[in-house]
Amino acid sequence: MSAQLNRAADSRGLVLKEEDLSLWQQLKEDWIAHGKDWTRPGFRAIAVYRFGVWRMTINSKILRSPFSVLYKMMFRKIRNGYGIEIPFTARLGRRVIIEHQSGIVVHGCSAIGDDSIIRQGVTLGNRYLDRPMEAPKLGKRVNVGAGAKIFGDISVGDGAAIGANAVVLRDIPDGATAVGIPATVIKSKVSKEDGKG
Repeated sequence: MSAQLNRAADSRGLVLKEEDLSLWQQLKEDWIAHGKDWTRPGFRAIAVYRFGVWRMTINSKILRSPFSVLYKMMFRKIRNGYGIEIPFTARLGRRVIIEHQSGIVVHGCSAIGDDSIIRQGVTLGNRYLDRPMEAPKLGKRVNVGAGAKIFGDISVGDGAAIGANAVVLRDIPDGATAVGIPATVIKSKVSKEDGKG
């Protein structure tokens, strides 16, 4: 599916970065990633996020202000109606999928890499009140299970899987599977490939 999405987005054979894509191109990729269903709450939440980021590219505050008012209205509608809170200050990669709705909170300083999946009840947040700007950074193709909580200035590696209801408080390496409270690594694809696991 990912290859199909890449072909659809990169029709000229170029490898495009998120900042190289227009708002419309990003929305089209997200729509395809969400099964071409514009009614899905996850697609709508990401569309509002993308719009919020796009409006900040308008340099004039006067010209930007009507878009900001519209963004704030849509943000509150998504947050209050679907229970999905993704502020425009967060950093989402391409084709991020919000699989279900309800109880999803993403810290404004968090990052989620390309092709990652977030499910219901997931929180990406800070861990300490005296360090409010610290937030998790998820790599590419991270699969986050329902109810998982990821707290603090930590990194989750590319291709990692976070089990349902896990509470992640430390870094998770590439390709690892982490489960439990607090989460521990139970399997690492990287270590097996290297012959160490």
